[in-house]
Amino acid sequence: MAPKEKDNAVYKTTNWFGKKMVRVAGGAVEVKGLENVPKDKPVLVVSNHQSNMDIPVLLGYLNKPIGFVSKAEIKKFPVVPTWMELMNCVFMDRSDRRQSLQAIKDGIELLKNGHSIVIFPEGTRSKGGEVGEFKAGSFHLAVKSGVAILPVTLDGTYKMFEANGNRMKPAHATVTISKPITPEDYANMDIKELTKHTQEVIASQLHK
Repeated sequence: MAPKEKDNAVYKTTNWFGKKMVRVAGGAVEVKGLENVPKDKPVLVVSNHQSNMDIPVLLGYLNKPIGFVSKAEIKKFPVVPTWMELMNCVFMDRSDRRQSLQAIKDGIELLKNGHSIVIFPEGTRSKGGEVGEFKAGSFHLAVKSGVAILPVTLDGTYKMFEANGNRMKPAHATVTISKPITPEDYANMDIKELTKHTQEVIASQLHK
């Protein structure tokens, strides 16, 4: 099966799962800028990270097959790693520099082969606060694979879970998709400048 066909087959299930989780929480999701999602090109999706609900929301409402750069500890959970591997996720152990570098290489190959990947460069959940400082390392995924960066701003997802003592509760969340930052756009930026620029784009759409 070709990569695109495989991604689309897995996507049908993960998209259903994402929307189902939001329905279970009684949540409502508003999406802005869906026209900015490239249909037939892989992208590095860069998003702020408010909540454990961010992953279901992106799976259900980004309208594109995606994998994630995830903490290696996730592999300890039953069933989850199998699905994440089908989604072309990358597992990273930040305490192991060699493994982290290999994870970046694996992610670059996935992007080059047509798979889109999501990163949360804050490295932790803000749980509703302002956008935290982005770590630059994962931006090498875009630069070394030559793909566009798709900035996504999540707002309100924490209200579905973390704001309620980690219990699901009905809430409204917004997904704002900004215009892609293309390789031509970032050609003259170093990695720190690209990281800062992307963070500013994402932060500018928070609380709008």
